[in-house]
Amino acid sequence: MAELHFFTGTMDSGKSTLALQTNHNHAQRGRVGRIFTAHDRAGEAILSSRLGLTHDAIEVGPDFDFWRYVVDSLTAGARIDYLVCDEAQFYTPDQIDQLAKVVDELQIDVFAFGILSDFRTRLFAGSARLVELADRMNVLQVEALCWCGKRATHNARTEDGVMVVEGEVIVVGDMESTDGPPAEVAYEVLCRQHHRRRLTAARARAVALSPEPLPFGS
Repeated sequence: MAELHFFTGTMDSGKSTLALQTNHNHAQRGRVGRIFTAHDRAGEAILSSRLGLTHDAIEVGPDFDFWRYVVDSLTAGARIDYLVCDEAQFYTPDQIDQLAKVVDELQIDVFAFGILSDFRTRLFAGSARLVELADRMNVLQVEALCWCGKRATHNARTEDGVMVVEGEVIVVGDMESTDGPPAEVAYEVLCRQHHRRRLTAARARAVALSPEPLPFGS
């Protein structure tokens, strides 16, 4: 039976690399698939990994209809055994419903990859719907690390080097380089403690670190 799989993790946990590996493994067994992405850092209609791997993909805009695309392709004589859907957090809830319908009605496997929550620590709409509908949800075991060495659990956005917790949800950037000036819009993974304190790697280097006072009186 076909299934809807959801693979999730923070930025820098290897989701896109796993998406590319998943496609490779199935293609090696003679299966035929389609690759989709949205707002990839490398540009439109490209699935890219931070390891430098890339693959052509179909760009998913807000009006894209997975069900119509698959049905039209099959009607035209194409073969589709599976879909690889990267950056699934950016898909609409309706598009996630379409993917579930593709699995249930057409018996086509769907492998979706995405981040659970945004830089405000709120669930992406697409990811929330995947949590509700997926047959299998897998948290990636490759742990991204905060600058302090603890496991990173939160995604942070910086604008001109300053961490922000409000703003547009979708702003494409990349992991901030530790060398050179900060990007206009960049992303960084942090542990919960340092996300709460808004203490990015750059800010940690710029200030003398000392324990914060306890949030209650003696």
